[in-house]
Amino acid sequence: MAVRLLVASRNAKKLAELRRVLEAEGIVGIDPVGLDEVPEFPEEPEDGATFAENALIKARSGAAATGLPCLADDSGLAVDALNGMPGVLSARWAGRHGDDAANNALLLAQLSDVPDERRGAGFVSACALVGPGVPGGEVVQEGRWPGVVLREPRGEGGFGYDPLFLPEGSGRSAAELSPQEKDAASHRGRALRALAPALRELAARA
Repeated sequence: MAVRLLVASRNAKKLAELRRVLEAEGIVGIDPVGLDEVPEFPEEPEDGATFAENALIKARSGAAATGLPCLADDSGLAVDALNGMPGVLSARWAGRHGDDAANNALLLAQLSDVPDERRGAGFVSACALVGPGVPGGEVVQEGRWPGVVLREPRGEGGFGYDPLFLPEGSGRSAAELSPQEKDAASHRGRALRALAPALRELAARA
């Protein structure tokens, strides 16, 4: 019987991404379910100072409310010229949570006079796995995807800052990559793959 693993997200793309990573790692026996598939519970405010703290807040909250092992991630864009910001504020950089167009427009405006050689940035993701069956009760892994911020959006795929992010060594923005290409390189893909040993152990306990 498969282990039900709560993914602390309502984003279908994140569930699909986890399923692809599990398949690529050859991990069977885990059934990922999103927040829409469990009874609603009050979600803790994400007031941590780091991606890892926020991921743990979400994962602990989900595991405590449902009794299921819970996987949560917190991720964002750290821009060198902005001293690592927007960072943990990435989703609400322009003031409203999840307004991608406004966040992208504000970031472009803030970097308008920054020369190309100083537009370095990195997507960062922390993934936390918490709850019954998890080795040690809690595991957190981080992944980083280095690149630069473009001067205008490119591509229709992805979400968030993807159209403005040119990964290191790539001629295409994150929004121009296929889902499989993005999984292989992205910050969240790297963090999820780093969690593979813990996920494998979780599956083995089913």
